[in-house]
Amino acid sequence: MSALAIQSISIAFGGYRAVDGLSLTLQPGEVYALLGPNGAGKTTTLNMILGFVKPDSGSIVIDGVDAVTAPLAARARTAYLPETVMLHPSLSAIENLTYFALLAGRRIDAPMARQLLADAGLQEEAHDRRAGSFSKGMRQKVGVAIALAKDARLLLLDEPTSGLDAGAANDLSEVIRAASGRGIAVLMATHDLFRVKDVAHRLGILHAGRLVDERDAATIGPVELEQLYLQRLAA
Repeated sequence: MSALAIQSISIAFGGYRAVDGLSLTLQPGEVYALLGPNGAGKTTTLNMILGFVKPDSGSIVIDGVDAVTAPLAARARTAYLPETVMLHPSLSAIENLTYFALLAGRRIDAPMARQLLADAGLQEEAHDRRAGSFSKGMRQKVGVAIALAKDARLLLLDEPTSGLDAGAANDLSEVIRAASGRGIAVLMATHDLFRVKDVAHRLGILHAGRLVDERDAATIGPVELEQLYLQRLAA
């Protein structure tokens, strides 16, 4: 069973077609990078997958659940990391994790929370620190731990490397690989061509709401990818 199956989804706002006939499929453990500039339709696509907006046409199925007709059930199988992960600043990493896991219907104890945070790459000394002192990279790791606690089958990332330094971006890549190794499908919406080349199995280029190209990441180098990206956006 596919972790995510999108078939010919389209949506328009005020006559402007933000997403136009988009189809893509992710298998369990697959990392897919949806590349495109601002306004290409990446965030709108994520919002449709999450059930925040309903497509005008087409279908979205997450782990066998129709996300259009049963958005809450589909969302229960999905974890979402926005560009800025919002945590309760006065709570520790462990407290944030146990709280958000409880909201998702899972009760976890402190030892399990520590293990999940470690699996997500958060250093042990930060487990009991208040989240208000965390960097963006540290907040993302807590967000990934929340996804692991939720036992999500699909992880959505919106511009995950924006604002990260090289070290934090490398840490995020390791976390994505770990999630993939657990069988979690990962869909990254980004315009960071070079970072995603390190972690994605497949790459898709979204332009004006349409998927204009798709490649296996292993078959294309960074320079070729940049050239292809610029060519497709200029077409």
